[in-house]
Amino acid sequence: MSDMKINTSRFGEVIYTQEDVLFFPRGIPAFETKQKWILAGNDESAIKWLQSLDDGNLALPVTSPDAIQSDYNARIPDDELKLLGSADISELALLIVVSIPELAPWNMTANLRAPILINLKTRKAVQVIALNEEYPVRHIVFSEEIREKMKASAMINGGEI
Repeated sequence: MSDMKINTSRFGEVIYTQEDVLFFPRGIPAFETKQKWILAGNDESAIKWLQSLDDGNLALPVTSPDAIQSDYNARIPDDELKLLGSADISELALLIVVSIPELAPWNMTANLRAPILINLKTRKAVQVIALNEEYPVRHIVFSEEIREKMKASAMINGGEI
């Protein structure tokens, strides 16, 4: 399969193959017309970026739910599983969208209520609303202690993050 390229504002030129493309039949809420995405970013980082192939300026930070909450167990509606064409857990993966304020990364939140579900076999994906009402849309990622340390470190470094 031949390599393709996209110029992005975050990563510059990104090379990918058709096998890397995730197809969102409904798009993503607020980006319904953007249906083709790839995962980009540093392999060592827990945060990856869902990069739109329809808009090089659009990338959403995502991570594994385990990186945020080790006992995360989203209950997914059956009709969403049918849309992806599989209920086989071994073929599915979950991602969580995170929000990282540029000037205050210690205030990072994770949307535990609306995970992204990916069929690894077909590369179809959808953002779903989990049936777990206890999961918030803005779950604070860092403990108060860690947030205070991050803020103090930023101040020591002259406000540079």
